[in-house]
Amino acid sequence: MIEFETELLDVIERAQGVKSFRFKADNSVDFKAGQFFFVTIKIDGAERTKHFSFSNSPTEKGYVEFTKRITESEYSKALDRLKIGDWAKLKMPYGSFTLEGEHKKVAFLSGGIGITPIRSIIKFVSDSKLSTDIILFYGNGKEKDIIFRRDLDSMASSNKSIRVIYTLTSKDADNKAWLGKTGYIDRDMIKDEAPDFSERIFYICGPPAMVESLDNVLRNELNLPEGSIKTERFAGY
Repeated sequence: MIEFETELLDVIERAQGVKSFRFKADNSVDFKAGQFFFVTIKIDGAERTKHFSFSNSPTEKGYVEFTKRITESEYSKALDRLKIGDWAKLKMPYGSFTLEGEHKKVAFLSGGIGITPIRSIIKFVSDSKLSTDIILFYGNGKEKDIIFRRDLDSMASSNKSIRVIYTLTSKDADNKAWLGKTGYIDRDMIKDEAPDFSERIFYICGPPAMVESLDNVLRNELNLPEGSIKTERFAGY
């Protein structure tokens, strides 16, 4: 476990209302893809702390990054006011929602901002040239809401073992312009796109209601054992 003071290096807009915050870190700072860390910033002179998943991979050196939807919460608005060079304190790493190549076949089920630790993991697998067979199911309301789309498409195009399936859930989605899937991730979508689902380890990350629903689908509709399912709930986003 390490704790250190740092400064903001960059802020990157990933989708409408979603930003990545990068903080300076020595190359010696290490963590596992998919873990999380605590971020302390100052709000009106007082230190305030929240935890976030890493959205960068351990292979991306010189910084650590988390990605957040900007909301009306006091902490979120304070983050959005940060300037390059502003102070922060980080404490890390935590969590076991990780993948280091120990599974031959995996499937990720994600929605919205829940993609952040999954992006970390897929980037790690891609950069490390692991042979892990990955299918990502990623749901969003509209096409403009897709976070890390360029990164995900790039990794999938350069690695035949990575496949990304986007699905849009909004009734307002433009089905004429959108050529991908529509509707929520469910049993039929999983069976159609991953007929070898019984051979895969499933990682689910997103809002608690989504995680609970998909966990139920995997356990009770696809009859997968508990050991084949890993979950991460993003409460409060």
